Amino acid sequence: MTHFGILCPPSAGHLNPMTALGRELQRRGHRVTILGILDARCYVQAAGLEFWALAESEFPLGAIAKMLDQIGKMNGIAALVYSINAYKKSATVVLRTVPKALRESGVEALLLDETQLEGSTVAEFVQIPFVTVSCALTLYPEDKIPPFFTTWSYKQGWWALLRNQLAMSVLRRFAQPIQEVVNEYRRQWNLPLQYTSCEAYSKLAIISQQPIEFEFPRHKLPQHFHFTGPLYDDAGRQKVNFPYDKLNGKPLIYASLGTVQNQLQYIFHDIAKACEGLDAQLIISSGGALEPKTLSNLPGEPLVVKYAPQLELLKKASLTITHAGMNTTLESLSNGVPIVAIPIANDQPGVAARIAWTGTGEFVPVASVSVSKLRTAIKQVLAQDSFKQNALRLQTAIHRSGGISRAADIVEQAIVTGKPVLSHLKY
Repeated sequence: MTHFGILCPPSAGHLNPMTALGRELQRRGHRVTILGILDARCYVQAAGLEFWALAESEFPLGAIAKMLDQIGKMNGIAALVYSINAYKKSATVVLRTVPKALRESGVEALLLDETQLEGSTVAEFVQIPFVTVSCALTLYPEDKIPPFFTTWSYKQGWWALLRNQLAMSVLRRFAQPIQEVVNEYRRQWNLPLQYTSCEAYSKLAIISQQPIEFEFPRHKLPQHFHFTGPLYDDAGRQKVNFPYDKLNGKPLIYASLGTVQNQLQYIFHDIAKACEGLDAQLIISSGGALEPKTLSNLPGEPLVVKYAPQLELLKKASLTITHAGMNTTLESLSNGVPIVAIPIANDQPGVAARIAWTGTGEFVPVASVSVSKLRTAIKQVLAQDSFKQNALRLQTAIHRSGGISRAADIVEQAIVTGKPVLSHLKY
């Protein structure tokens, strides 16, 4: 049996899939430790996994709440730049503290979140194998794929290729400080410098929780790239109290802006106003940043809660209104629920583009959101059967993609054999 370490950002969107995969490996007899700052501990304890605290003086309990309070008020490029700067600080902490933590904890192999590319340098330095796991929209670059921070659809013309290349060059310029931090440590550790993000991915296996049916056509992925479908496990999540007695039996519309970009109060108002008068019950989860009392006078008197048992409610839902976070999107489609997306920042525009591409819903960009646009999208998705049928098609694809069981099989094979685990798909 192997002692696995997990490195991922301390937010629900990354911790939920990573702890689910960790629990599956633990169920198979492996030991699993998540290394992170103190704010991640409650998630890890709820999942029943081991926790190893990093940088306790720099990131005391509550540090992430302060950061989320800032980014929760942002959208678009401002939020993306803020996130990149936060990742630079995180990369520095990982590079400085994790090698010692790995040696002291006895971790033998790593599962690295795709967004923490500096983790590969740590693994290389301490000479342990690792597998890359994409919890959000896969970031593996390819010129024909629109950048993750845009809502651009997939196009094959020369102009689309040029558009993609120019946008990615801008992103690389923004992200250059992170690469410089990584290479500074690689020089100290006598490791070859990295010049592209591709060099930081695992050579054994790359796992994406997207099903391949929820991705644009790919032609240049490495052959050890695997689309396993969603990594979720409701048994390992923190328990949430919910007033089930207030459900009125009408078709349920579930609205959530996640746990990061969730302080844009006007969007909750617009969602409520757009749903007012529909023969449905609107449930809004504020994601923890806003107290329900601050949203107590919304139009149509929706049921507002701080946190919701999302997986349970999606089993009852007719429609999801979401920021297009990957987890909420895939969990909705796992239940055959169509979507209206309001992408706010980071990879959410790219997820929204794939919602439209697959015909499983519509999106309204946050920059142009309005009650009338939302109402039009909501009525269209509820009225046109094609959206429901496409959501059911994705539900079938997700169920046959393998999920955490297949992902754990790939991880075990990669670590046991030390050889690349090849996909049956040809890219």
